[in-house]
Amino acid sequence: MCGRFNTTFDSGVKKLYTSLKIHKVIDKPIDKRFLRAADTLSIVRNVGNQRRIENAMWWLLLDETNDGFKPSKYTSFNTRYDKLNTPHSAGYTAYRESRCIIVAKGFGETQFVNKQPVHYHDMVAENGGLVFGGLYREWQHQQTGQTTLSCSVITLPPHPKLTNIHSKAMPLILPQSENMIDDWLNPTEHNVEKFDGLLTPHIPQSIIAQQVDKPSLYNSINNHLLISKDS
Repeated sequence: MCGRFNTTFDSGVKKLYTSLKIHKVIDKPIDKRFLRAADTLSIVRNVGNQRRIENAMWWLLLDETNDGFKPSKYTSFNTRYDKLNTPHSAGYTAYRESRCIIVAKGFGETQFVNKQPVHYHDMVAENGGLVFGGLYREWQHQQTGQTTLSCSVITLPPHPKLTNIHSKAMPLILPQSENMIDDWLNPTEHNVEKFDGLLTPHIPQSIIAQQVDKPSLYNSINNHLLISKDS
């Protein structure tokens, strides 16, 4: 997961949000074609029995400043699957107590060779939108009392169908099962072993991959590729 989201709020994404049975919209879903790490994302989380849409900085670890918060020097827009069960890691407690989801039209990947980008791809849901498994933290400023949310996306090992697009990792794309999403968002569900099956590379719905010239311009190169969902 290379730090890019497409959160275009089209009819398919709107329908997906509707299916989530949101109780309170604290912040309207962000409608942008190109979001990058450390930008503000819309997340869905449960606070008690109330399911909310709220904005969060896409960078799990924050540092306090004189009047707010800024991204930590430690890269944390992604949380690796193999760190979720490592005590004292950035995502350990959040995985048990503050899971969230990110609803998006798609995401972006960059393939690197010798630390240099060689190609970029935009990935979008063939139908509707995608639901990503994430973590969040809530921060309160010691001087101002301001509360800020931050978040990260859980990343998995690379999927065989995606290795030509990005050979390092893939985001956790959750199946759009009501029961599973209810469990994922339940802040009292601390039995994370039940999520072990989600932490292996899996594509739950078909994705269209389009090579582009640059992430910020997204001019198409070559024909798009349909990546079929796993059985």
